Amino acid sequence: MKMLSKSGLQRSLPSSCYLTEETFTREKERIFFREWICAGREEELPKPGDHLVLDLLGESVLVVRTKQGALKAHYNVCRHRGARLCAAENPHEAVQLTGGITPAGTVRCPYHLWTYSLDGNLLSAPHLREADGLHKEEFSLYPVGLESWGGFFFLNLSPDEAFGKGYSLQVQLGQIPERVKRYPLAQLRSARQISYDVAANWKILAENYNECYHCAGVHPELCEVVPAFKERGGAHLDWDEGIGHREGAFTFTRSGVTNRAPFSTLSEPERVRHKGELIYPNFFLSLSPEHVAAFVLWPLCAGHTRVVCSFLFHPDEMAKPSFDPSDAVEFWDLINRQDWAICKRVQLGMQCRMHKFGYYAPMEDLSLDIRRYLSERLDGLAPADDSSGS
Repeated sequence: MKMLSKSGLQRSLPSSCYLTEETFTREKERIFFREWICAGREEELPKPGDHLVLDLLGESVLVVRTKQGALKAHYNVCRHRGARLCAAENPHEAVQLTGGITPAGTVRCPYHLWTYSLDGNLLSAPHLREADGLHKEEFSLYPVGLESWGGFFFLNLSPDEAFGKGYSLQVQLGQIPERVKRYPLAQLRSARQISYDVAANWKILAENYNECYHCAGVHPELCEVVPAFKERGGAHLDWDEGIGHREGAFTFTRSGVTNRAPFSTLSEPERVRHKGELIYPNFFLSLSPEHVAAFVLWPLCAGHTRVVCSFLFHPDEMAKPSFDPSDAVEFWDLINRQDWAICKRVQLGMQCRMHKFGYYAPMEDLSLDIRRYLSERLDGLAPADDSSGS
């Protein structure tokens, strides 16, 4: 993968990888339909019968809490004639159909009233019997893989392939759970959520998250709290140990402090440091000593990505009458909007007819992961040739 310019800088992916729908279609099939995709928090479905209808790059998925309390996911399509079982919320729809999740805790198709359990098993098909050729065990809903970690649930649209290869969520996460084991992720709860529509390719957002070379120019307020982000272009940051704040500061707020207590399970260094994890393909995790910002990326097309940012806090802090997450949320919102604005500029700039690829400076070494990650999953992917000779 090492493609160097005469100056020794490594070349990025070709610009076409960020711009064309052809590449985006390949990514959908080879990455987003095969990897474990972070899709939300378990707390979003607290009770049996609760459900979500999610759009995963054009595939509708039904996530349910079963009567036994487990989370299950299915393709949102009836096995009979292919009708969509549950509709996403749309108050402007002219006709309201029956079906979906019933008060009895079943899934009913609005077309011919085939009815399934929340586990996906076919329970009944009106006026059909085994003598008519109906064997219920053959008509369960198409399964979507679902596994959880840290209070987040992840979906896999090709579960038979994934499990057949032994590719569980734990395999995909690798060493990440061990690195953040002292953060009580599963216990945290969302106090605020902000959704952003960003006019940039999902890979631009991932590369931007993975380096701090841009921080001095794009995030002056953040660099006041974490001076290390602008020193030497953000080089030599030790993310395993965490990044220290300025003297007297310990968290991501404009002042660098807050009245919230650090998580009690953290080590002493973690109580004053910041950690971050990029979990390919669509999940960013930023860990402060007393709150967590979790970013879920939903690619919409080659040039647009929806980002849902959840701000997580410990329930003990949330229960206090004085609890107010605004200091963290407002600071993160500023940082986020700065990031999305510069990512949009990159997306626009890549459309220049002269720009065939970019370069990675030495302090952007983590950004090179995107090349390795894609090359392992998209056949024939390689950095662009430097036809200009520069």
